[in-house]
Amino acid sequence: MSDWQIAIERALENNIPKVEEILNQYPYLKDYGVQLRQTKEEVVNNLEKYVKQTMESVKRTGGKVYLAKDAEEAREILKDIVGSNKKIVMAKTNVGHEINVTETLEAKNNQVFETDLGAYLIQLSHGESSHIVFPSLHLTRENIGELLHDKLNMPVNRNSTIEELVAQVRQFLRQRYMEADIGITGANSISADSGSVALVENEGNIRIDTVFPPVHIVITGIDKIVPTLDDALKEVMVQSAYAGLYPPTYINVSSGPSSTADIELKRVSPATGPKEFHVILLDNGRMEASKDPDMKEALLCIKCGRCYFSCPVYRVKGSSWGQPPYGGPTGAMWTAIVNKDYETANYCTHSGGCREVCPVQINIPKVLEHIKWLFIDEGQNNLSVTP
Repeated sequence: MSDWQIAIERALENNIPKVEEILNQYPYLKDYGVQLRQTKEEVVNNLEKYVKQTMESVKRTGGKVYLAKDAEEAREILKDIVGSNKKIVMAKTNVGHEINVTETLEAKNNQVFETDLGAYLIQLSHGESSHIVFPSLHLTRENIGELLHDKLNMPVNRNSTIEELVAQVRQFLRQRYMEADIGITGANSISADSGSVALVENEGNIRIDTVFPPVHIVITGIDKIVPTLDDALKEVMVQSAYAGLYPPTYINVSSGPSSTADIELKRVSPATGPKEFHVILLDNGRMEASKDPDMKEALLCIKCGRCYFSCPVYRVKGSSWGQPPYGGPTGAMWTAIVNKDYETANYCTHSGGCREVCPVQINIPKVLEHIKWLFIDEGQNNLSVTP
């Protein structure tokens, strides 16, 4: 049996029954999923309006906000904010990976450390993520023990327990936080009415990344916008549950730089936490998708990653299906949106499992069928221009 087969079998054994247990124990989460579909449809159908409202709200809280039309523009904005010779701690962000944050900042002589355990293992191994929520899913505990010993000379090996591995990385990363100039995160959701960024996690790294360094930068797609802070909190709760991690250890909400009203009840900024709060909103094909009657369904995705485990193709191909960070069934949709790669969808066998487990009831097979037609049209167009 290959390492991938061992890793995916262990993940399925741990995750699938856990999600079912959570949904039975907290039945309101299914209702939240249905409500989220309705609120996200409202945003997707009026995306320009909600982008504008979100930007105005971020400014009102004292933050700085930028709208990047594509990955290159987002990288230029990020370089202007960060500069060079900085130490940066970064929480796992798929949109950050989409624009190659680490490579971009390291090229300017900055030091970048991933602080999510799975994302850090990927950085350390110079590999690619294999799941949108659990990027190091393809690494077994035996692989990770060898990796930490070989790369960092940690006192662990392939026979170490998971608890021993986690403890070693925890000790290593805590020192990185103390030295950081800037914290970079993504967003699980961002509310148009308040400009608040909601993030869900269990490790505690996001909490530190967002409050300890003097500068907090958020990089997220415009598809993460929801109408209200109430909607934003529901999204992180549903995302956590369908990833099998409910209740989450932490939910973080950031609304502008740190502030205090402890003197005469006048709210001033900054206080103890970050003195700067930047939000980079990335389009990169999302606005165009919102105007396509078939593709806009993909923008409802909350990226819980549950569809991966119901997909027979992903169970076999793993990270070789799609372009990281977007792999698996939902990744085939996102690769088409942000990379204009329509060929990846051809691996879908239309088993329909992804549609059945999606918390916001996205008809993923139908979207992928549409993308397959785009691939055929693209091929015919290329043939028509061949001399």
